[in-house]
Amino acid sequence: MPRLKTVPQEVVQQVSEYFSILSEPMRLRLLNLLREGEKCVQELVEATETSQANVSKHLKVMLQAGILSRRTEGTSAYYKVEDELIFDLCNLVCDRLATRIEQQARHFRNFTLTNKG
Repeated sequence: MPRLKTVPQEVVQQVSEYFSILSEPMRLRLLNLLREGEKCVQELVEATETSQANVSKHLKVMLQAGILSRRTEGTSAYYKVEDELIFDLCNLVCDRLATRIEQQARHFRNFTLTNKG
């Protein structure tokens, strides 16, 4: 029997950490806002209607992962998406979820149509 090739634990850990960034709803909201282009922290705070501390915490995580870049201008910090691949990942997941939801809806429609009367 052929021997299975194993992936080093360090690689699995890094991939897991990268995906975990997308597991937080606030980070997805921030990424969606940054899809339009660079924004300052205050704009993101206003758009998300949450605290500056909360927004900054999530921006820091994405900055450290290399997904975002940051620049300062005076006392303001501006963030933009550095790794556009993140949008490809999000689009793949959203397309898959939409397909599943459409299939479920068809099943429900078929059930209600065949059981009427």
